[in-house]
Amino acid sequence: MSTPTRVYIARLAGVAVFDPNGDQVGRVRDAVARIRPTQRPPEVVGLVAEMPMRRRIFLSLNRITSIDPDAVVLGSGTLNLRRFEKRPNELLVLQELLDRRVQLDPGGQSGAVVDVAMEASRGGEWSLTRVAVREQTGRLGRRGHLHQVEWDRVRGLSGIGENRGTANLLAVLEDMRPADLANALQDLPDARRNEVAAALDDERLADVLSELPERDQVEILAALDRERAADILEEMDPDDAADLLNELPPPEQDVLLDLMEPNEADPVRQLLKYSSGTAGSVMTSEPVILPPDATVAEALARIREPALSPAVAAQVFVARAPMTTPTGRYLGMVHFQRLLREPPADMLGGIVVNDIDPLRPGTPLPEITRRMATYDLVAMPVIDRNNRLVGAVTVDDVLDHSLPRDWRDRDAVSTPGSAGESTDDAHG
Repeated sequence: MSTPTRVYIARLAGVAVFDPNGDQVGRVRDAVARIRPTQRPPEVVGLVAEMPMRRRIFLSLNRITSIDPDAVVLGSGTLNLRRFEKRPNELLVLQELLDRRVQLDPGGQSGAVVDVAMEASRGGEWSLTRVAVREQTGRLGRRGHLHQVEWDRVRGLSGIGENRGTANLLAVLEDMRPADLANALQDLPDARRNEVAAALDDERLADVLSELPERDQVEILAALDRERAADILEEMDPDDAADLLNELPPPEQDVLLDLMEPNEADPVRQLLKYSSGTAGSVMTSEPVILPPDATVAEALARIREPALSPAVAAQVFVARAPMTTPTGRYLGMVHFQRLLREPPADMLGGIVVNDIDPLRPGTPLPEITRRMATYDLVAMPVIDRNNRLVGAVTVDDVLDHSLPRDWRDRDAVSTPGSAGESTDDAHG
């Protein structure tokens, strides 16, 4: 293996994995170490890589030709695509050791693990040999001294860590997309998952919850105090918040809605009134809405807002005042491509399209799917009987509610077949 003889594992988190042809096949998420029956440090046997479709697989160190801070390169393009499952005598280094509260010998200083190094012996065997530990100072805002010590000088690494913080694990996870972070949380034990989730800021946790299976959403929300749970719901898109609340008993729904700010709770309450499987139940109540006298330039500025999802930002809906749902009379919509072709000073009322019948709140999901596919649309307006815009159904809403209920649960995904799949070095 062409690689440094000592590698700090936290620095590998998120590093791209390439096959021998230079094609990226995934990213490193953790390292797997085998606990020995003797007092010798654990042996590192491989890495856990995340592949497309959020599948995590095991990469034996024997299959890796080089490791550096920018890339991990495999010696073969043939992979075992079986989902990784940890064995009883193994530990996941980042998941289980990062933030572990430990003591250093001699002296007994206490601190938290911030990184762990693996090192190769002359025989090519990799072991966990050094631990980076930051002292606890007891002084607010002051960082303790960082020690890099041999594995056998640290007490508290064996057994289950009951006293762990979250700062260092969060630092490893902070650059992940919400969907990837949600995937990482599913790999953690329930208690650890809830700790990490609670340590995220409100906006980040709201984004991550939207990417988790309903079961995990409910368990994480239940682990928070009710005031914090209400704050998280306020940060979520109203349709995502309504979906989550639908998983809770009605009395708990009412408590959380009452704790939310009225202007945040009202659209969620409206969505909860619609029957499951209809346009009203899957729509977002906050599409981009502008009056007919708004200019093309104003519309383009609005859809540039980074908080908007691509599906929501793909079109502007035009209606009479008021501009919040339910609006005044719905007039039509303008796709962003049309906005790019028109003079910036032109008004939306002159380029609006209204030749496609809007959806009604009670339109069933199969009919929505058929009409969106027929007209190649990424979003469709939903209007009430008074021709007021009440929301919009986007393609991601349709996908989310058309796929199997457990599609976000990694354990429910079946193993894909592959002509290049190997059964050698199987781990799980």
